[in-house]
Amino acid sequence: MALLGFMGYLAFSAISGQYGIESREDMLVDIKRLSGQSAALQAEIDSYRHRATLLNADRLDPDIITEKARALLNMADANDVIILVDPTTGKPLSSSSQILSENQLN
Repeated sequence: MALLGFMGYLAFSAISGQYGIESREDMLVDIKRLSGQSAALQAEIDSYRHRATLLNADRLDPDIITEKARALLNMADANDVIILVDPTTGKPLSSSSQILSENQLN
């Protein structure tokens, strides 16, 4: 009797248990979802690796360094063309018809 009960339990587990035949579809859906997440994370990792290689001392581009330094210091070169943008609309400001306040210049 105990043997028949144990065999029934095994049969039930093989069909509808956590790793049974009926759970196979759920596992396949989870595998596809996790594969998509893995691909997205791998793309993010590759992006970070690319950015890290740009910081390598052997591969630093002087133009990128100059651009970043100017942006951090809020400085411009005499030959630069500067376009002021309204932060609320994102559209360029027209300097011919309005006087810019100190706040707009920052």
